[in-house]
Amino acid sequence: MARVLHKIVGAPTSDKLVLLDGLLKAPKQYNQKTIIKGDEKIPIISAASIVAKVTRDKKMLRFHKKYPQYGFDKHKGYGTRHHYKMLKRHGPCPIHRKTFRLS
Repeated sequence: MARVLHKIVGAPTSDKLVLLDGLLKAPKQYNQKTIIKGDEKIPIISAASIVAKVTRDKKMLRFHKKYPQYGFDKHKGYGTRHHYKMLKRHGPCPIHRKTFRLS
């Protein structure tokens, strides 16, 4: 999050407010406000959420070409039954988070 904020907001200042959805937190030096269900309440958070999802989905389609056995084209990396089944069958690939637990 620090890298993205630095690209978008630049250096932390008190006159720029960073709005965050759910339980997200920015580095302490940023002036921030976390809003539970912010994507349902704040239009700019909704827009950012849509952009993030579309970007992630496109990325998962590229990963599907590299790792077709996982079915990223269908579940986009979300924890569906199919995704868990493929993880158990093939084990994690290099893009899987190392901290993710199957049990």
